[in-house]
Amino acid sequence: MVRVYSWNVNGMRAIVKSGFLTWLAQERPDLVCIQETKAKSEDLDPAVRDPKGYASVWQPAERPGYSGVAVYYKKNREPLDIQPMGVKDFDCEGRVQVITLEELTVVNAYFPNSQPERARLDYKLAFCTGVRKLCNRLRRKGKHVALCGDYNIAHKEIDLARPAANVNNPGFYPEERAAMDTLLRAGYVDTFRHFTKEPGHYTWWSYRTNARARNIGWRLDYFCVDKPFLPRIARAEIHSEVMGSDHCPVSITVR
Repeated sequence: MVRVYSWNVNGMRAIVKSGFLTWLAQERPDLVCIQETKAKSEDLDPAVRDPKGYASVWQPAERPGYSGVAVYYKKNREPLDIQPMGVKDFDCEGRVQVITLEELTVVNAYFPNSQPERARLDYKLAFCTGVRKLCNRLRRKGKHVALCGDYNIAHKEIDLARPAANVNNPGFYPEERAAMDTLLRAGYVDTFRHFTKEPGHYTWWSYRTNARARNIGWRLDYFCVDKPFLPRIARAEIHSEVMGSDHCPVSITVR
């Protein structure tokens, strides 16, 4: 079994103060994809970059303290290759890592926030298209793909606590939800929803109004895999008990 996690940590320095290294040592996942690092590797203590038994690779944004993705992997399970997306408009914001394992390529993605008044919606939709095309290229090369990360999209009404109140809010714009429809129609499966049909499962909660304690949340973090690989997915989980960020980790277990 291989356990792959994804977590928007909302700042690497902050999550370390909240116990990230303790969590990593206890859970011992094979791979952890991190989004919104807000840091460059050289800005962090060596114990954070390379915790016991792990190594990491970082893809920061050019703008300091903004965006960024990273991956931690067990030293005895080193990926074959780790690369950025290869698209300047997105790599400059540290949005994607392509992590090649023996039987699976993991795309670690931090999707843009479309912003109020749709201020970055065009950029967001271009990113959605670019990531889908990347995954399709990998599939044409014969690779299986897991697209994980903070999509910044609540796909269906079941994926947020108050859909009617958020129809015209970023993350639930019809255009964003349609972009995810397009991804799934292209041959990918939302692994968590494959196993879990009931409502009330979220991965992000506002820091305001005690939203997490009341479970007034959104499901913004996903693992989608190509359909032929789905039988290899033993579990897809949301770890809402793990604190430290406004997001919680999500994971898949691969047979």
